[in-house]
Amino acid sequence: MNKFTSFLAPFMQAYAFYQKASGRWSEASSYKPNLILFDRYCKKQYPEAALLSQEMVDGWCHQRDTESNNSCRSRINVVVSFIRYLRKRGKTDVMEPEIPRKERCTYIPHSFTDVELKKFFHACDRLPSASYTPEQRSRRITIPVFFRLLYSSGIRTYEARMLRVENVDLCQRIINIRYSKGHAQHYVVLHDSMNELLKTYDEAIRKQYPHRAYFFPAKGNSFHKRQWVQANFRELWDQYNNSHATAYELRHHYAIKNINRWTDEGFGFDAKLLYLSKSMGHSTLESTKYYYSLVPGMADILEEKTGMDFESIVPEVDYEESYE
Repeated sequence: MNKFTSFLAPFMQAYAFYQKASGRWSEASSYKPNLILFDRYCKKQYPEAALLSQEMVDGWCHQRDTESNNSCRSRINVVVSFIRYLRKRGKTDVMEPEIPRKERCTYIPHSFTDVELKKFFHACDRLPSASYTPEQRSRRITIPVFFRLLYSSGIRTYEARMLRVENVDLCQRIINIRYSKGHAQHYVVLHDSMNELLKTYDEAIRKQYPHRAYFFPAKGNSFHKRQWVQANFRELWDQYNNSHATAYELRHHYAIKNINRWTDEGFGFDAKLLYLSKSMGHSTLESTKYYYSLVPGMADILEEKTGMDFESIVPEVDYEESYE
């Protein structure tokens, strides 16, 4: 972790250690960078301070003109949690700032066509064969497999980036997602074809990284950063497609394709909802409701199949997805 440098450094280090020990700290979340930014703010604006004050907290947590409610929430959540940590231990009497109300997501993800996906994976498979550095050779091996895993399993991009070798069981065809949103550990069963592709990849990448910690290793025995995913997806997508899309939207595509299949197979709503929700790592069954709004006529289909109206089956909830 980056070193904290303000007068709050000892408390922040203890807080981060406590969060990690409690299983509430994820390197993929925004907690770490936002706590560091608050630390830098305190050092710059209050260089002589020795105690945390309400002015410091309110000044940092005030919603900025350029921020939406959700952006502000994301930025200040860790500070609110830090203050609660201090208050419970009698280290401060500063009050927690008010957190803006969560806004419903109005984002509509890209609807991939079969032709677009075929072109994209064609670009993934045609990376230059003349690879001179270890990173170039690794990229050529990794890219086609990494994006196919996102497409076929619906896991989040950072779940794939941070996937450790010991959490991939290719004998049982199971991936253990331990580092996820909200710390919701879950399991993903691999399709046979994806499992075979991962076996081939694993054998190839082991020759280059025999002692790797991460299934998709980056330089320095670390995991790839979000910029790696974004840059590679954009480069390969734009080779043959003119529409705008992101790697994260492959997760939406996975959910929608599965839901669409429900209209052609035996319905079994409760079981299918549970399987999809657990596989995608949603904290509640209701969180999957967002995807129904993207499937034309799904509300009518649910009522026809179950005899219940849409809101009775899936009550109003906030959409829980986050993007990289």
